Amino acid sequence: MAVKEGSFEELRAKMLASAKAGIQEAYSSEEYALIQAINAYLETNKSYNLTYERLTEWFGIYFPEIRVNNAKSLADLALLLTKPEQPSIEEIKKIINNEQMAKIIHEKSGKTIGRKMNLEEKKAVIEFAELSNNLLRVLTSLEDYIKIASERILPNTTYLTDEKIAAELLSKAGSMERLATMPASTVQLLGAEKSLFKHIKFGSKPPKYGVLFKLPVVNTAPREIRGRIARVYATKISIGLKADYYTKKFIGKELKKTLDETVQKIRSAPIKPKPQMQQYQQKPQEQRRGGQHRGPMHGHSNSHFDFNRKRAYKKDGRR
Repeated sequence: MAVKEGSFEELRAKMLASAKAGIQEAYSSEEYALIQAINAYLETNKSYNLTYERLTEWFGIYFPEIRVNNAKSLADLALLLTKPEQPSIEEIKKIINNEQMAKIIHEKSGKTIGRKMNLEEKKAVIEFAELSNNLLRVLTSLEDYIKIASERILPNTTYLTDEKIAAELLSKAGSMERLATMPASTVQLLGAEKSLFKHIKFGSKPPKYGVLFKLPVVNTAPREIRGRIARVYATKISIGLKADYYTKKFIGKELKKTLDETVQKIRSAPIKPKPQMQQYQQKPQEQRRGGQHRGPMHGHSNSHFDFNRKRAYKKDGRR
């Protein structure tokens, strides 16, 4: 039966239109934008920390006397101290906010023991310091969006944890539907996939928490009770996720109240000491018939003798 060529084109057009509509519908939810935003934040934050470490070492060549524990302050100081004129104490105070440290930096800026910059080095350092500040501005912008989107999509979960942890849980799950249908034990271990696979493959200790370790109440708790606190949080988060996805009802305050009470009980309870491994003690050898111990016979050990005796009993029909 001959088929008209136009019918194939119509069918192809319909299939393409259906595929486009399906893709558009699948990504219509804002949850996917939130996933990309939190992933971008985590990756940019790593780059920002690496930039801070590199700038610390690089700028230390020219001003080894300066020790700053803040990336923004270090970048601003690098931009200030690379100017042709010597900066004033007031300008340094605006960055450091420490009068004594500002005086030291002001004194050392004119007679540092570090290497003297040439024009090419100065240009490179300035651009790298500006890059660090630009990354900070990107992080701030991403934080603002993540906070707004998390409170809109995951209000209960965000209330129980914070906007970054709620968004990271969503990113690890892949979708809101999948996250809401996960059991509490799976929510507890989200982010600990490598440790879990290592436990399954090599028999190492199983993980007790993943992303939830970023919660201050978990990472500041004694090591013995961190797993219990993470399990309690995962249980309440699992309830909050179902409310976020299915009912759209805010029950965060009730969950948070019971959660805090449970965590307080766990913290106030005495920590049970871990049971010590008992040393293996060899049991005394049972005496044989007649109440006397018989040593090795004919050069064989007692265990070999017992084996031969059992085999003889079986042969005679005795047990």
